[in-house]
Amino acid sequence: MPEAPPSNDAVVSSEDELLVLVDEEGTVLGPLSKGECHDGDGVLHLAFSIFVFNGRGELLLQQRSAAKRLWGGYWSNSCCSHPRWGERMDEAIHRRLEQELGLDTGLHELFTFTYHARFGEAGSERERCTVFVGRHDGPVTPNIIEVRAWRWVAPADLDAEMAAHPERFTPWFQEEWPRVKAVYRRILGLEGT
Repeated sequence: MPEAPPSNDAVVSSEDELLVLVDEEGTVLGPLSKGECHDGDGVLHLAFSIFVFNGRGELLLQQRSAAKRLWGGYWSNSCCSHPRWGERMDEAIHRRLEQELGLDTGLHELFTFTYHARFGEAGSERERCTVFVGRHDGPVTPNIIEVRAWRWVAPADLDAEMAAHPERFTPWFQEEWPRVKAVYRRILGLEGT
């Protein structure tokens, strides 16, 4: 599996950046720092998850940096993060793809769901998360501060790995993957490949 190259190493997020607080229906309530959003049981805020596939239908997985406060070292979907206070979702998803993976591509919105997951004493994710899919067949240049490693994986191989070792994957990815794999080929025009 490729290790992230040393050419992309800018710090792109901090515990002080302001995120978007929402209620269960998605109504914006105001800003709160990323750190405070993730403290204790967490405070509900906006987030997104991106699934990038190549033309062979393989998913780009990333292993989160071990330095991350929540689920460091776990495998997850291609890219996940938060829109910042005052930032539109469409701006945030493309900003973060570039910052984390050094790529940009067209993205299709699939669904939004709310989840809560606690990571011991380190804190929690409590997010209203919108899930996107896209296709990319070019180079990937991960940010080594954000991404420990990355790989392309066929869906059947991923299913087998997740069944054998679910503890290696982030909780949001485990919730999202069954819904994404059911539709991504049709959405990205990969049926028949």
